[in-house]
Amino acid sequence: MSASFFEIVQLKDGDYALRRIDDDESAPLVRISFSTEAKDMIDDKQLMVAKAMIAAGIEAVGNVAHDIDWDEDDAERSESSRSHTLH
Repeated sequence: MSASFFEIVQLKDGDYALRRIDDDESAPLVRISFSTEAKDMIDDKQLMVAKAMIAAGIEAVGNVAHDIDWDEDDAERSESSRSHTLH
């Protein structure tokens, strides 16, 4: 299995995204969109905040990866894809 490399890019609509370097066609792995209010609060630091958010997400995935039940069936996966307030 070859190594994957990722990049953070700014999309045409101003959102930030994490995607594989060699894959411009598929949907990004992560997409970050700032509201107008958030943009006003962080001024021109949107890229810095997006990088921090993505880094925190990667760290969180690493911390919980061992707790994921990779053998759950598709029905349970589709039920869990509904939106829930987590925090």
